[in-house]
Parts: sequence; structure tokens; C-alpha cells
Amino acid sequence: MQLKLFNSNKYELTDETIIHYGHTLYRIRALRDISRYDVKAGDLGGFIESKANLSQEGDCWIGDNACVSGNAQVYGDAWVFDDAWISGYACVYDITCVYGDAWIHGNACVYDNAWVYDNAYVSGAARVSGNAHVYGSARVFDNARVYGNAQVSGNAQVSDNAQVFGSALVHTGTYIEDKIGS
Repeated sequence: MQLKLFNSNKYELTDETIIHYGHTLYRIRALRDISRYDVKAGDLGGFIESKANLSQEGDCWIGDNACVSGNAQVYGDAWVFDDAWISGYACVYDITCVYGDAWIHGNACVYDNAWVYDNAYVSGAARVSGNAHVYGSARVFDNARVYGNAQVSGNAQVSDNAQVFGSALVHTGTYIEDKIGS
């Protein structure tokens, strides 16, 4: 009797590579279905620098031409797609979405049920969590926190030790360096 070994990997690296800001990245291919994101076994995904960038566990996925490089990590049930870029030591996890041309960099983290999209930029040690949305050309950086149901959009900037929380809406042309929320 021959034992059939179960392969728990959800993806593999392909031979297709790109150079992205000086990093060699490999396109991934699904080895099993991920129904949460309508990914079928055999589908091509985005690009990673190493297998440390995308967990083999959970439903997390990197799709389209999204890139994850450096020591950045995507895990849990996070979804990174379109042309988004996760780099440095950034982490994206839980049930989050990062897409469009969004960039998560440095030691920044996006988690819970947060969404970062369009041309938004989250960097430094910033945190975006809860049901927060950061979008447009918004910037969240330094040690800033955006959480709860807060929204930061347009070309708004949230920096230093600022906190945007509750149902706060921060729009175009606003620069926040303190607390705002309800």
C-alpha cells in the first residue's frame, strides 16, 4: 500500500521573474483553490521575493501584479492585488485588502478589516486597523494610527503620533498631527 502525502502548500514560485526596485521577485501559482478570492488551483498570482513574504496558511493571497518584497509579510486572510506594493518590514494580515497602487512600507501594519487602496501610502510605524479605509492619495506615516471606522482620503496626511478613530473623516488638504475622532 502506497501512502499519498498531502501537500499543504497553497502556492509555488514560478520561473517568471521581474526586477522591482532592485529586488528580484517571482510570480506565484496557486496549488489549491482559495474560494474567498475566487482563486483556482493553477491560477497565477502576484510577485514575491521569497516564500517568507506570503504565508502558506489561511486564505491570504497576492494577485494580479501586486508585489511583496524585503521582509514584508502577508498572512491570515489578507488580499493584496492590482499593482499594490508591500515592502520593508511591513505586515498585512487578518481580513484586509490592499489594492490599486497602494504602498505599505517600513514597519507599517494593516490589519483587522482595514482597506488601503488607490494611491494611498502607509509607512514608518503607522497602523491602519479596525474597519478603517485609507484611499485616494492619502498618506499615513510616522507613528500615526487610523482605526475604528475612520476614513482618510484625498491627499490628506496623518503623521507623527496622530490618531484618527471612531467615525472620523479626514479628507483632501488636511494634515493631522494630533487626535481626531469620536
